[in-house]
Amino acid sequence: MTTSPGIGPAADRLRQIQSITDTALSLMTSEKLLDELLERVREILDVDTAVVLLLDPSRTRLVATAARGLEEEVRQSAVVPVGRGFAGRVAAERRPVQLQTVDPAHVVNPLLVQRGLRSLLGVPLVAGGDLLGVLHVGKFHTRHFTDDEVELLRLAADRAAQAAQSLRSSGERAAAGALQRSLVPTALPDIPGVEMAARYSPGVSTVGGDWYDVFTLPSGDLGVVMGDVAGHGLSAAVVMGRMRSALRAYALEFSDPAQVLDKLDRKMQHFEPGAIATVAYAVCHPRLEWARIASAGHWPPVLAAPGEPAVPVDLPSGVLIGLDPDPQRMAATVKIPAGGLLCFYTDGLIERRNVSIDTNLRRLCESIVPGPAEAVCAAVMSSLVGREIVPDDVALLALRRLDA
Repeated sequence: MTTSPGIGPAADRLRQIQSITDTALSLMTSEKLLDELLERVREILDVDTAVVLLLDPSRTRLVATAARGLEEEVRQSAVVPVGRGFAGRVAAERRPVQLQTVDPAHVVNPLLVQRGLRSLLGVPLVAGGDLLGVLHVGKFHTRHFTDDEVELLRLAADRAAQAAQSLRSSGERAAAGALQRSLVPTALPDIPGVEMAARYSPGVSTVGGDWYDVFTLPSGDLGVVMGDVAGHGLSAAVVMGRMRSALRAYALEFSDPAQVLDKLDRKMQHFEPGAIATVAYAVCHPRLEWARIASAGHWPPVLAAPGEPAVPVDLPSGVLIGLDPDPQRMAATVKIPAGGLLCFYTDGLIERRNVSIDTNLRRLCESIVPGPAEAVCAAVMSSLVGREIVPDDVALLALRRLDA
């Protein structure tokens, strides 16, 4: 570590700390902040290379994300398994590690040896107790890093961890949002004699796993889905996308909605162990004269018939997707009179911390009438959401039978 001419060690250390904690860094994007931070670290510690590796979604590998002096590590998407090699050891042990002799026995990435690095110092990136990755610096000459230098690198790692956390969160939100938008129908199908409308509103924190789907089956019947994968963020959205595709495939093979859900459940338990979801699936008459509905732990749809109050459909109880290896669900057939409306929704619409489910179910039924589907969706969202900041996703789908 070099000391500026005419400046004492204490003042020089203060200048270095200020360089790392400079508030101007907060005005940069996460990507630029990492790059600028690495450049400052190289200058402060008088090192040749500085690299940030971040954990991938599996949390078993570190992936080179930002670098100065060793940019090819990022360009080549270098990967280091946690627990192996120098960076993997830093991640596994969650403590600073020094190498004063760099050889193939100590590192996984051959670039470190090929570039002639002789000394390495690495520290973990940790935020809120969560391991995010590793920051390491290197020198082409043998170098022993002092305790002060280790502490400065740890200070830089704290700042890098904040940027990495923001980068990961914003990246996941963007990816989850894009995936969610690509899987929710951009337009509902145009079916003679049937009027449809829908709403989807992401939760205040992040995108979740709510989805709805409407499609025409080879028989001419209409398939209607409303589902909710447990969890939030990119992982929930990915599981949701896989469930949506699988359900569509089974819907082409089996006419019984309960059998479709059972097949979907078997597939999810085998390929996505641990995934939990609620799903309602209905096979409807082409002109919505009836609907045969099965549920996997999902709230029942609400039926509004002309001249009658809207009520939840009486469905056989069905276990959630992912819980029972032999669920054996059953479906129920519901007749829909001319002018009647069937409304599907997810729990984000009715579940609130300060209001009972019964109260919101009553409000939901009171806001659903056998009228235009768009007007019904607007009324439901106004009554159950209004100006409130809703923490969870909300999906809503209304189908109205038009013919007399």
